[in-house]
Amino acid sequence: MKHTVSGSYYLICRFLIFLLIASSGCKKTSDPPGSKLYFPPKDSQSWESITPASLGWSSDGLERLLTFLSDNNTRAFIILKNGRIIIEEYRGNNILNTAPFTSSSIWYWASAGKALTAFLAGLAQQEGLLSINDKTSDYLGSGWTSLPAEKEDMITLRHQLTMTTGLDYNVSDTDCSSPSCLLYKADAGTQWFYHNAPYTLLENVISNASGGSYNNYTDTRLESKTGMSGTWIKTGDYNNIYYSTARDAARFGLLILNYGKWGDDPILTDEGYFDAMVNTSQSLNLSYGFLWWLNGKSSIIYPGLATTLNVSLSPAAPDDMIAAMGKNGQFINIIPSLGMVVVRMGEAPGTNLVPVTFHNEMWQKIMQMIN
Repeated sequence: MKHTVSGSYYLICRFLIFLLIASSGCKKTSDPPGSKLYFPPKDSQSWESITPASLGWSSDGLERLLTFLSDNNTRAFIILKNGRIIIEEYRGNNILNTAPFTSSSIWYWASAGKALTAFLAGLAQQEGLLSINDKTSDYLGSGWTSLPAEKEDMITLRHQLTMTTGLDYNVSDTDCSSPSCLLYKADAGTQWFYHNAPYTLLENVISNASGGSYNNYTDTRLESKTGMSGTWIKTGDYNNIYYSTARDAARFGLLILNYGKWGDDPILTDEGYFDAMVNTSQSLNLSYGFLWWLNGKSSIIYPGLATTLNVSLSPAAPDDMIAAMGKNGQFINIIPSLGMVVVRMGEAPGTNLVPVTFHNEMWQKIMQMIN
């Protein structure tokens, strides 16, 4: 009798386990189509797509969005949902004005490339080539600024990544990265200003730390692992600008959406760095991480300004949006809560170099279409 109870107990346990497994299996198969994150092949132009209608998005809203983009000098526009292309539109001519703009046309990222540099700095730290808490002079040598040695040694790679070097922005050319242009204004970490020159020097930091060219480091550590195929091109005396297709930008956004992994392939595995990169990095500008713009914060300092405004980056967009943003409206937006990546490339839609009003209006129309 005792043996029978024990056997019955065993059978009951087996049956309960079976029910749990079956229940789990049913739950998995009930996931909506296209809900699992998709990654396009690294060595192919093929890319899965689904229609806006299949997601219940408004066709009228889509038409209003596309008209708005076209009226505002947009060349390329992509929306990914869980990695799949939902919208992909091209307008006008390529950068040389010799042929229509297509999926293979390249365009400049402008300052949206800063987000790419932040990712590369994280990879370099992950490899042990540098630490973002190191002095910048460890990689650029003493005298890379015109500051007294004790003030120069206060500046770290973290300050370069967060726009808090304290260097004087009241100079004739804020792009100039020569020592004669890099003057003292405040101690590192006590001032926030969107100063291009110290950012640009991160390229030299990473190149010197890795012992190779910046393009080679970008290619071997990032592009070859994601299927990106852009290139850094020197423009003018100081700036190094990343050029790529809109799909390359979408690939980078998808990588960020998946927390630094390409599918199951880990690329940036330093979780502490990744989290710091896409969250508020200092107390001076709540809307800034490591060269990434952050939405949903209570205040912001815009490029070119030294004062804080009590507004968020883009009130119309979801609060969790992180954004790479560049001159003339180059945008890579990642919205984890929606599983979305949004890419816009093109000419300036307005008079501002970084057109925040256009960006917000774009998101008003995106949200109207979705809802």
